[in-house]
Amino acid sequence: MANETIAPYRQGLGDNFTTMNDTATRPPLPDRLSIDPSSPFHNRDVFQHDVGIRFNDKDRTDVEEYCISEGWIKVAAGKTLDRKGRPMLIKLKGKVEAYYA
Repeated sequence: MANETIAPYRQGLGDNFTTMNDTATRPPLPDRLSIDPSSPFHNRDVFQHDVGIRFNDKDRTDVEEYCISEGWIKVAAGKTLDRKGRPMLIKLKGKVEAYYA
């Protein structure tokens, strides 16, 4: 009898039928994250999804690294490069929130 009640809901859905358990789970956002692959704070699994950073209640798109517990972000300082060819970073302190976009 249980199958008789489910069958009408499945009709017409074809191959697009999904259950509540089919949702993709995202890894928890770490306290500290860097986009530099050589950094120990780089997490490839997190970057499989879009990550947003809100700094002092404004969305930022230029963040290279963040730390929520210490309250800072690192952003590129103009077009200047260090001796290894990577952008020079400056640390800005304030309220940091990370979220999946």
